[in-house]
Amino acid sequence: MSIQPAAGVPLAPLTTLGIGGPAEWFVRATTADDVAEAHEWSDRTGVPLFVLGGGSNVVIADRGIPGLIVMMAIGGTAFRRDREDTMVSAGAGEPWDPLVEATVNRGLAGIECLSGIPGSVGGTPIQNVGAYGQEVATVIQDVTVFDRVSGTLAVIAASDCGFAYRTSRFKQRDASRLIVCGVSFRLRPGVPTVTYPDVVTLLRETGNRTLTVRDVRDAVLTIRRRKGMVLDPADPDTRSVGSFFTNPVVRAGIHAQTASAFPGPVPGFAAGAGQVKMSAAWLIEHAGYSCGHHAGAVGLSSKHPLAIVNRGGATARDVLEFAGRIKRAVIDRFGIWLTPEPAFIGFDDGDLAVAFLFEKRGG
Repeated sequence: MSIQPAAGVPLAPLTTLGIGGPAEWFVRATTADDVAEAHEWSDRTGVPLFVLGGGSNVVIADRGIPGLIVMMAIGGTAFRRDREDTMVSAGAGEPWDPLVEATVNRGLAGIECLSGIPGSVGGTPIQNVGAYGQEVATVIQDVTVFDRVSGTLAVIAASDCGFAYRTSRFKQRDASRLIVCGVSFRLRPGVPTVTYPDVVTLLRETGNRTLTVRDVRDAVLTIRRRKGMVLDPADPDTRSVGSFFTNPVVRAGIHAQTASAFPGPVPGFAAGAGQVKMSAAWLIEHAGYSCGHHAGAVGLSSKHPLAIVNRGGATARDVLEFAGRIKRAVIDRFGIWLTPEPAFIGFDDGDLAVAFLFEKRGG
């Protein structure tokens, strides 16, 4: 066996939130064979296995994780022409934003609006990562996974990935079975996506009528920096998991009812079948939690109300309790249920009940 798990490895430094206890056991997987060996070790010892990617979308329990943490580090990127398209294949451990930049440098459209998102390639299909009018589900060709039931590698077509808003089968029913090892994207030169209001407004200011994917990437990075959503060690607002809650999709009548109660515009985007996607940031602000609101070591970013930040010395318990207060405030004010976006590792049901497992009401 080539891998040798190490004991008691600190995990907080491996996350963007900078919170959490140590791994009971830890190993770094640079190949699919390493993943298979980690699975065999876990199976043989009876120690549960958890996969950690770029650490940008996880909250780790203060007690740490009683199990084997597999740090996904499978690298490699390849570009291959397929008629008018370009197939882009990348290992799950490849950093995401450098991959986006590489596609933009080649003039390829499809993921330019996903610039500046921290984390690794392997996390993108799990979360069905999306922002500013794009999501990876529209360009993923297939996902290579290690199947812990069969003990083999498999390639899953995008149509079989169960993609939905900020989720997939890899996050839901097969979360403990399938380990993402690589992702292939189908991209092509073309017109960039310019639909999100913030991007439209910023690009309109440039006066450039012929927009490129580079223009859109630069605009998205500018917007994300203003919101503290591009990692910067000098900016404490980036010590977060990014957006902590997803934008809720509600019945159109609920949005209309909310809009009728406010004099100004209430953001809402048609989501099909009589539903509307509302802005979680707007709901949070109008429930009494504005940018910079804090409780000791944890609080909201001074730049964006969707980011819960570690202001220094915060614990995972602090984060859960603060998130729970926000969630309750939104329910009490609007009757709308906010769903957290990050994965919570090492917690038991009692921990999560503090913030997330109370009865759903409305929305």
